[in-house]
Amino acid sequence: MADLHFEHEESLTRAEAAKRLRALAKAVADGDEVELGSSGTRLTVAGPDKVSIEVEVEIEGEDSEVEIELKWSLPKRGGGASGKTTG
Repeated sequence: MADLHFEHEESLTRAEAAKRLRALAKAVADGDEVELGSSGTRLTVAGPDKVSIEVEVEIEGEDSEVEIELKWSLPKRGGGASGKTTG
């Protein structure tokens, strides 16, 4: 079982989605803390040194879905989740 599970879904314009993806990409590239969420609850996790990426594309009729999954190890900190939530 996961130490922490956070899931967030919302509808955005194409420009808003691109802005969020650029912010995530910059945090990963810079090794900064990665912050996820929106105006409500937010989750911050330590930035990665090395990342595993999985891309999945699904097309059904007129609907298409692209999932991008990033995985990395958190720094060792006496057990438990290293993520912190606010909100």
